[in-house]
Amino acid sequence: MQYDIIIVGAGLGGLTAGAKLAKEGRKVLILEQHDRPGGCATTFKRKEFTMEVGLHEMDGLHPADPKTKIFTDLGIMEKVKFLELPEFYRFFNDRHDIVVPHDPKMAKEILLNSFPTEKDGIEKYFYSVLNARKVMKESKGQKDKSLGEFLDEIINDEDLKLVLLGNLGYFHDDPYTLSYYYYISAQGAYYNGRANFIQGGSQKLSNALMEIIEENGGTVKLNNIVTKVNYKDKIPSSVIYHDTKGKNESEFIDEAKEIIINSSLPKLATELLPDKFGKDLALQIKDNNIGASLLTVYYGFNKALKEIGNPNYSTFIYHDSVKSQKDILENNHSDFSTRSLTFVDYSHVDSDLAPKGKSVGAVCCVDYTEDWEELSKDEYKKKKAYVAETITSRCDRLIPGFRDAIDHVEVATSLTVKRYTLNPKGAVYGFAQNPNKPTEYLSSLPDNIHIASAWGKFGGGFSGAIISGYMTAFGIIRKG
Repeated sequence: MQYDIIIVGAGLGGLTAGAKLAKEGRKVLILEQHDRPGGCATTFKRKEFTMEVGLHEMDGLHPADPKTKIFTDLGIMEKVKFLELPEFYRFFNDRHDIVVPHDPKMAKEILLNSFPTEKDGIEKYFYSVLNARKVMKESKGQKDKSLGEFLDEIINDEDLKLVLLGNLGYFHDDPYTLSYYYYISAQGAYYNGRANFIQGGSQKLSNALMEIIEENGGTVKLNNIVTKVNYKDKIPSSVIYHDTKGKNESEFIDEAKEIIINSSLPKLATELLPDKFGKDLALQIKDNNIGASLLTVYYGFNKALKEIGNPNYSTFIYHDSVKSQKDILENNHSDFSTRSLTFVDYSHVDSDLAPKGKSVGAVCCVDYTEDWEELSKDEYKKKKAYVAETITSRCDRLIPGFRDAIDHVEVATSLTVKRYTLNPKGAVYGFAQNPNKPTEYLSSLPDNIHIASAWGKFGGGFSGAIISGYMTAFGIIRKG
């Protein structure tokens, strides 16, 4: 069948691009290997609980936020309810327990109260994250640096650096290999406006985008995996795909003028493109590092956890062994008894993830597929049980009564992420956003292949994927 656009993958980037293009009257086909749309923006059911796969908080939705315009244009605001969060995050280690609000003025006051000798550094930090565009414009032509280098330049107190790096796992695993420019743009989006959780979980957003596509004549085929992009006269012209459930063993071929890739760039290079074209792309991306993955422990509680004394929505717990930002990367590779982690307690908002009187929570930490790949099935199962017990014990020490409130617990590792997203190494944010990350690969692709995902120019996270998808759609619309 002939389409205007075929989209490979129904993550947020592909869905956003598809929704915009379908609304503009384009004939759209989306092919997704999973049984639901969304990629990392999904949920799953366990007993009475809806488990949120990826969303802790989505930055923005203030008037100047690009997503506000995107969601208004697509009609998302009528389909999805966004819940404003009570604070940015709580940072906890053996030396400090600090709640950082989204309001930058209040945040500065709180940090100055704990670190009164670091006034200049705090001012410089917030100037950068609140004025990212201006800073980058004024620095045009200058080489990028790492976030770690920036913090070392402006701040002396290592604990203050750690507090500011509380949510580092939203972007990367090491401040010394994270782009300063990328960080201030992303972090500024949290401080420049409020942040939200999606009532009912991020699957509601993904489903709404799919509904918009279908309401406007587009087609979304779940449980269908693309195996090859065909070329005709050196131009991509069609895709080959098949049913992943085994209901139909036949291969299908559909044609399109434009092809949007919402899967990983390494997969595109090594599996989807014909030999020469794939090898050319592989050469273009060889200097790009693949980002880290995440491990999540999902909890269903028999009560609202805030009722037993957990005071905050999200808590970043840094182990005592992390004395400076130079310790962060090593800690991310440490045993789960010492690895820093994030706990999100969805009972602090009207999340609609659990029945009344019960709640859902999640613990998340940086993870790496190489720590799991060589394990046998039994070893893998035992290690997951160890992780669940170890992390539960740590949370119970922080929140007395945590263990007694548990009704369900399970662990998803970096291999779980890899299995459901097909991303190499289970990468959740695409390529690592290293300083001066090469981007030449984006201009090396044929004019009718487009990248709408965390692997594109805007990077990972919900916002990066959504903006990537929308801008990709605009680029195609401008072509006529």
